[in-house]
Parts: sequence; structure tokens; C-alpha cells
Amino acid sequence: MPLIKDGAFVQDAFVTVADDAALPDGAAIVSLARFQKDREALLARNAPLGIQLKAPENPELLGEDVQRFSVIVLEFPVFRDGRAFSWARMLRERLKFTGEIRGTGHFLYDQIAYMKRVGFDAWNVAEGFRLEQFHRALTEITNVYQPSADGKKTIRELRATPRP
Repeated sequence: MPLIKDGAFVQDAFVTVADDAALPDGAAIVSLARFQKDREALLARNAPLGIQLKAPENPELLGEDVQRFSVIVLEFPVFRDGRAFSWARMLRERLKFTGEIRGTGHFLYDQIAYMKRVGFDAWNVAEGFRLEQFHRALTEITNVYQPSADGKKTIRELRATPRP
């Protein structure tokens, strides 16, 4: 899948590794099950480590290890499953994760701006998805009702601001 990061298509530096596959020499993304099983060996590697969480897997399961990951991939199994939105916001606000949060799976074009608001900064997109679509998706929402990890002022805050 193509990867968008920093507003452009980029080469993915990470290899997603199946639970029963050998680890590559470089950067790898593993499942939560594999991380829990091989934690010590994975943390001892001298290479960047990422983890992919399925929709029901709460990031709090990572405990203090959350800061050891370079990337956390949050899965959207179907577009109407929004748990990854909550997990991304939790990672940014409560767990203070500063690494890459990547969305993968079945999210829709009109969800991209919301994904960015809660803390996503990379997206695995479908083949054929154009960069112009991505940039347009980020600019379609100009005002927001709810506070989020991006710190953008809400409509209520804007209305309460005295005008010159």
C-alpha cells in the first residue's frame, strides 16, 4: 500500500512482519501478540520497532513500552469502526506518544481530516489514491465543534473571542 507522510508519498522504511516470519535486519512492524511473546528480543534489537494494533487492542496494553516504538499503526477494519480515532487521541494526549501514528485499512476520504485532528500523521492509502485527494481532504473542514489533539479552537471558543 502506498504511504503518505508529511503530505507526500514516501517509501516505507518499515517492513510489516507476520507473527511466524523472521525479522528483517532493519525497521519492523509487529503485531501486539508477537510483541507480547517476544518483547525482550524485540526491544534488544538495534533497529526501529513499530507495532500494529487491531481495532479492539487498546494502546494502554503497551504500558510504559509505548515510548519505545517509532511507529504505531492503528487499523480500521471497516470504515464505520471508529475506535482508532479514540486510540490515536489517547496516544497523543494521555500517553504522550510523539512518534508516528499511521492509519491503515478501510477509512474513507472524508475521515482523513478527522484522523489528522486526533493525531494521525501517516496513512496507508489504497492504490490509485491521489495526493491531490489527500490535500483536499485536509482542507474541507475549516471549523470544528469538538476539541481534539490538534489544539484547534472550537466554534464555541471562536464565538467567545472578543472581536476588535
